[in-house]
Amino acid sequence: MTLQHTICALATGPLPSAVGLVRVSGSKVKSIIEYLCVPELEARKSTLCKLRDQQGVLIDEALVTFFPNPTSYTGEDMVELTVHGGTAVVDHLLESLIINENVRLAEPGEFTRRAFEAGKLDLTRAEAIADIVEAESRGQKNQALRQLDGTLTDAYEVWRAELLRALALNEVSIDFPDEDDAPSQTHEPIKEILLRLTKDLADALADNKTGERIRDGFRVVIMGPPNAGKSTLLNRLAKREAAIVCDRPGTTRDIIEVRLSLAGVVVRLFDTAGLRSSDDSIEVEGVRRALLAAEEADVRIHLVDASAPRIPEQEVRESDIVVLSKIDLLLGQKVDAHPYINICLSAKTGEGVDDLENRLKQIMTARINESEAPIITRYRHREVLSEGLASLKEALELLNKQEGSELVGESLRRAERSLRKLVGAVSVEDVLGAVFSQFCIGK
Repeated sequence: MTLQHTICALATGPLPSAVGLVRVSGSKVKSIIEYLCVPELEARKSTLCKLRDQQGVLIDEALVTFFPNPTSYTGEDMVELTVHGGTAVVDHLLESLIINENVRLAEPGEFTRRAFEAGKLDLTRAEAIADIVEAESRGQKNQALRQLDGTLTDAYEVWRAELLRALALNEVSIDFPDEDDAPSQTHEPIKEILLRLTKDLADALADNKTGERIRDGFRVVIMGPPNAGKSTLLNRLAKREAAIVCDRPGTTRDIIEVRLSLAGVVVRLFDTAGLRSSDDSIEVEGVRRALLAAEEADVRIHLVDASAPRIPEQEVRESDIVVLSKIDLLLGQKVDAHPYINICLSAKTGEGVDDLENRLKQIMTARINESEAPIITRYRHREVLSEGLASLKEALELLNKQEGSELVGESLRRAERSLRKLVGAVSVEDVLGAVFSQFCIGK
């Protein structure tokens, strides 16, 4: 990204639409405004203008809002042009912008990256903006709004302040090595700080990955023997024909995924190959993938065929749901009670499917409510905090072994650097590129 360029992009959805909002940010905004409409615009006040290109040809009638630096979203001069959302209108406007020297179309996330570079927001808040735009459920939206409000940043500030205090105390023992009471006056306070920090970071990491699951979706895997009704159940829950259904066992070979919204959270529902021994190499691979998906699942739905009930061979976890399926085949016969069966249903007729959905909703709600709002919402956060925790533990171990304040200080500085990486205070280009490349264009 070249920050000296002025950038422009359509910031609203696909065309055609009722309106289209085009954003422009950079040093050439004022000169662009001069030929597009009127030379003087009142800051932060929408003005109705006729937009014209460099040849004076009318582009459209638009609402134009000017945001001067440094109080704009990007920290640069910025203008928003709200035009009619026709393809021809927006294309004409964008063409009249990029024909100017040093004006180009924005890259994904470039407006928000410029806001980050200008100190308008830290990296966790920038990530929250992307998550708000992509949110499919209220749970995702609410979590992203908490992060935008500074949940993660506030925790970071507290941890970093404590860590800087420990670093300062450690410097005392380095700067005054001949003072007999320096170690006794500094090592114990440092140790107390490190014990608190290691506990805080360990607690944040021991969150059962709830934040990541809310953002990415809880993994629910349907598993069981061939022809137990797994694909029919997937289609019933998805309310569409996502998987092929056939009476012949072994139809499903690969994993099929659909995304649902239950209890305000996104659920990633997986249909898997029937679990059985086979000489077919393709089916064997399908079973291997099914077992791997089951290991990574948050919830597993074990299907037991009512016409041939058999206890699941796989170990049943506390969070698993064991379902007696195909009860329509019993033709009104009473279903015998089984201690390991949680729900009886027919995916074909829909009987009992609501009970399964309600059970899934209860599990998801309990998972979300089992702790306070999660601090970690992305794998990047977990990776950085894990690095910081490892450095803190190393510093604590060195302190206990009395290995020397210089070594302790080096471990503390690594921990502090990890915390700064969390909010983007350390300029790591590949990290920033990975984060902002996931944004939509115009944001």
